[in-house]
Amino acid sequence: MLYYIASKKLLLGENPFSPKGGARMRNYEVMFVVRPNLEDEATNVVCENMKKVLESKGATINDVVNMGRRELAYEIQKFNNGSYFLIKVTCDKEAVSEFDRVANITEDIIRHIVVKREN
Repeated sequence: MLYYIASKKLLLGENPFSPKGGARMRNYEVMFVVRPNLEDEATNVVCENMKKVLESKGATINDVVNMGRRELAYEIQKFNNGSYFLIKVTCDKEAVSEFDRVANITEDIIRHIVVKREN
């Protein structure tokens, strides 16, 4: 049964398995907020670093949206606004957990969330 589902998805142009084999590739939206006291060039470097973290675990970046500087709904770490980034990615759970780990220890990111998208 699994062979039939995988071959059907491959015929439709979808990739049902990760490059490492076995794990299911899913679509995620990753959003994070960067501290507002960084310059535009530094915020872009933070975004590039987070993309590299995802790509290092075999993720495929589908789209990157720089949503610009916006006001926060409530104060986070004494900041009232921040630079928002949205990355649409296809990856497995391992890439998501690695992104979550790195985002938690990166001081320039004040908030992040990962949401699984429906196909």
